Amino acid sequence: MKKIVLSVLVAGSLLATACKEAKKGANELKDATVETVENVATSTTDAANTVADGAKDAANAVVDKATEMVSSALDGVSIPAFANEAVTENLTAYAAYAKDYIAANGNLGKISAMASKGVSLLAKGKELAADLSTEDLAKYKSVLSAIQAKMAPSK
Repeated sequence: MKKIVLSVLVAGSLLATACKEAKKGANELKDATVETVENVATSTTDAANTVADGAKDAANAVVDKATEMVSSALDGVSIPAFANEAVTENLTAYAAYAKDYIAANGNLGKISAMASKGVSLLAKGKELAADLSTEDLAKYKSVLSAIQAKMAPSK
Protein backbone atom coordinates (compact mmCIF):
# COMPACT_ATOMS: atom_id res chain seq x y z
CA MET A 1 0.00 0.00 0.00
CA LYS A 2 2.89 2.29 0.78
CA LYS A 3 4.22 1.74 -2.70
CA ILE A 4 0.87 2.69 -4.25
CA VAL A 5 0.50 5.85 -2.16
CA LEU A 6 4.08 6.79 -2.81
CA SER A 7 3.62 6.19 -6.56
CA VAL A 8 0.48 8.35 -6.59
CA LEU A 9 2.28 11.18 -4.75
CA VAL A 10 5.25 11.04 -7.13
CA ALA A 11 2.93 11.01 -10.14
CA GLY A 12 0.93 13.94 -8.71
CA SER A 13 4.05 16.00 -8.10
CA LEU A 14 5.32 15.25 -11.59
CA LEU A 15 1.99 16.33 -13.06
CA ALA A 16 1.97 19.53 -11.06
CA THR A 17 5.53 20.37 -12.06
CA ALA A 18 4.93 19.42 -15.68
CA CYS A 19 1.85 21.65 -15.89
CA LYS A 20 3.83 24.64 -14.62
CA GLU A 21 6.56 23.97 -17.20
CA ALA A 22 3.98 23.58 -19.98
CA LYS A 23 2.27 26.81 -18.92
CA LYS A 24 5.62 28.64 -18.88
CA GLY A 25 6.46 27.22 -22.35
CA ALA A 26 3.03 28.24 -23.65
CA ASN A 27 3.52 31.83 -22.41
CA GLU A 28 6.91 32.02 -24.09
CA LEU A 29 5.43 30.64 -27.32
CA LYS A 30 2.58 33.17 -27.14
CA ASP A 31 5.02 36.07 -26.64
CA ALA A 32 7.18 34.91 -29.56
CA THR A 33 4.10 34.54 -31.77
CA VAL A 34 2.85 38.03 -30.91
CA GLU A 35 6.28 39.50 -31.66
CA THR A 36 6.47 37.66 -34.99
CA VAL A 37 2.99 38.81 -36.01
CA GLU A 38 3.89 42.42 -35.14
CA ASN A 39 7.06 42.17 -37.26
CA VAL A 40 5.14 40.69 -40.19
CA ALA A 41 2.46 43.38 -39.90
CA THR A 42 5.10 46.13 -39.92
CA SER A 43 6.88 44.59 -42.91
CA THR A 44 3.61 44.18 -44.80
CA THR A 45 2.60 47.78 -44.10
CA ASP A 46 6.00 49.03 -45.30
CA ALA A 47 5.78 46.94 -48.48
CA ALA A 48 2.22 48.14 -49.16
CA ASN A 49 3.30 51.76 -48.72
CA THR A 50 6.21 51.22 -51.12
CA VAL A 51 3.88 49.70 -53.74
CA ALA A 52 1.36 52.50 -53.26
CA ASP A 53 4.06 55.13 -53.67
CA GLY A 54 5.29 53.43 -56.84
CA ALA A 55 1.76 53.26 -58.25
CA LYS A 56 1.21 56.91 -57.40
CA ASP A 57 4.44 57.89 -59.17
CA ALA A 58 3.49 55.85 -62.23
CA ALA A 59 0.02 57.42 -62.34
CA ASN A 60 1.54 60.90 -62.08
CA ALA A 61 3.90 60.08 -64.96
CA VAL A 62 0.96 58.98 -67.11
CA VAL A 63 -0.95 62.15 -66.27
CA ASP A 64 2.09 64.28 -67.05
CA LYS A 65 2.55 62.48 -70.39
CA ALA A 66 -1.14 62.88 -71.21
CA THR A 67 -1.04 66.61 -70.60
CA GLU A 68 1.86 66.83 -73.05
CA MET A 69 -0.45 65.56 -75.82
CA VAL A 70 -2.84 67.73 -77.77
CA SER A 71 -6.17 66.32 -78.86
CA SER A 72 -6.48 65.54 -82.53
CA ALA A 73 -9.43 65.62 -84.90
CA LEU A 74 -8.57 62.06 -85.91
CA ASP A 75 -9.26 59.08 -83.69
CA GLY A 76 -6.11 57.20 -82.78
CA VAL A 77 -3.77 60.09 -83.56
CA SER A 78 -2.43 62.16 -80.70
CA ILE A 79 -0.26 65.18 -81.26
CA PRO A 80 2.58 65.81 -78.80
CA ALA A 81 3.21 69.33 -77.56
CA PHE A 82 6.27 70.84 -79.24
CA ALA A 83 8.44 73.64 -77.89
CA ASN A 84 7.38 75.66 -80.94
CA GLU A 85 3.59 75.99 -80.62
CA ALA A 86 3.28 76.76 -84.33
CA VAL A 87 4.32 73.16 -85.09
CA THR A 88 1.63 71.80 -82.78
CA GLU A 89 -0.96 74.12 -84.36
CA ASN A 90 0.13 73.08 -87.87
CA LEU A 91 -0.25 69.37 -87.06
CA THR A 92 -3.62 70.01 -85.41
CA ALA A 93 -4.81 71.89 -88.51
CA TYR A 94 -3.48 69.11 -90.76
CA ALA A 95 -5.35 66.51 -88.69
CA ALA A 96 -8.56 68.55 -89.12
CA TYR A 97 -7.87 68.73 -92.88
CA ALA A 98 -7.33 64.95 -92.91
CA LYS A 99 -10.66 64.43 -91.15
CA ASP A 100 -12.42 66.54 -93.80
CA TYR A 101 -10.54 64.65 -96.53
CA ILE A 102 -11.68 61.32 -95.11
CA ALA A 103 -15.24 62.63 -94.76
CA ALA A 104 -15.20 63.54 -98.50
CA ASN A 105 -15.17 59.79 -99.05
CA GLY A 106 -13.58 59.93 -102.50
CA ASN A 107 -15.79 62.79 -103.80
CA LEU A 108 -13.42 64.44 -106.30
CA GLY A 109 -15.24 67.78 -106.17
CA LYS A 110 -14.75 68.10 -102.40
CA ILE A 111 -11.20 66.76 -102.48
CA SER A 112 -10.20 69.18 -105.27
CA ALA A 113 -11.57 72.09 -103.27
CA MET A 114 -9.52 71.06 -100.24
CA ALA A 115 -6.30 70.26 -102.13
CA SER A 116 -4.80 73.75 -101.84
CA LYS A 117 -5.36 73.73 -98.06
CA GLY A 118 -3.51 70.42 -97.72
CA VAL A 119 -0.62 71.60 -99.85
CA SER A 120 -0.27 74.86 -97.90
CA LEU A 121 -0.40 73.04 -94.54
CA LEU A 122 2.30 70.58 -95.65
CA ALA A 123 4.49 73.43 -97.00
CA LYS A 124 4.12 75.37 -93.75
CA GLY A 125 4.87 72.20 -91.77
CA LYS A 126 8.01 71.55 -93.82
CA GLU A 127 9.12 75.13 -93.17
CA LEU A 128 8.52 74.77 -89.42
CA ALA A 129 10.14 71.33 -89.27
CA ALA A 130 13.42 72.75 -90.56
CA ASP A 131 13.94 74.50 -87.20
CA LEU A 132 13.12 71.48 -85.00
CA SER A 133 15.60 69.51 -82.93
CA THR A 134 16.36 65.95 -84.02
CA GLU A 135 14.05 64.52 -81.35
CA ASP A 136 11.19 66.88 -82.19
CA LEU A 137 11.67 66.26 -85.90
CA ALA A 138 11.30 62.52 -85.31
CA LYS A 139 8.08 63.14 -83.33
CA TYR A 140 6.80 65.47 -86.08
CA LYS A 141 7.47 62.92 -88.82
CA SER A 142 5.84 60.17 -86.76
CA VAL A 143 2.64 62.16 -86.22
CA LEU A 144 2.54 63.30 -89.85
CA SER A 145 2.93 59.69 -90.99
CA ALA A 146 0.12 58.59 -88.66
CA ILE A 147 -2.19 61.26 -90.07
CA GLN A 148 -1.34 60.36 -93.66
CA ALA A 149 -1.85 56.67 -92.90
CA LYS A 150 -5.39 57.48 -91.77
CA MET A 151 -5.94 59.35 -95.04
CA ALA A 152 -4.52 56.58 -97.27
CA PRO A 153 -7.61 54.31 -97.24
CA SER A 154 -9.73 57.24 -98.44
CA LYS A 155 -7.65 57.90 -101.56
